[in-house]
Amino acid sequence: MAAVARILLERRDKIHTEWSDWIAKRLRSAPHVRRETIERQLDLLLGILTELTGSLRRESSGLWLSASEWYGRTAALRGLAAGEVVEEFQYLRELLIRHLSELATSLVPRQSMAAALRLNRLLDTATAHAVVGYTDALVESLLETQGIPLGAHETEESEVEDRLAQLERELAQLKELND
Repeated sequence: MAAVARILLERRDKIHTEWSDWIAKRLRSAPHVRRETIERQLDLLLGILTELTGSLRRESSGLWLSASEWYGRTAALRGLAAGEVVEEFQYLRELLIRHLSELATSLVPRQSMAAALRLNRLLDTATAHAVVGYTDALVESLLETQGIPLGAHETEESEVEDRLAQLERELAQLKELND
């Protein structure tokens, strides 16, 4: 997994750009959350994923779940359907396969399989927690408005950014442990 972490660190910006551009096409139809905020979320998720493949995998696993759940909540604010938040994580999986394919072929089969399974487990867990966050946000919205769905425009983007800043601080603290 150390080799995976190294490749993720080297290609993080490229993966982020490709993922962000793909999602930006979807934002045009539901621009309830600014692109910059979504890009920060993607950067956060990639940063945590890099730590999960490195020496801080145990310490960063809770943060991975929290950030994934928050991503799902934000997806609800963006007006996405549940399947669309799943698609966004599936696209990350596709990007990782493309960017890590050379590494996978250079490792011995046992190591390659172990790395692939670990990454898939991480992405499956993130997807599940994103769907939970998405569902929780919708249920809360329905309960708060007595069955009338709360529009994304009624939710302050500052709330999204505040939670995102908190998660970013937690990641920075984790990185300090590694230094």
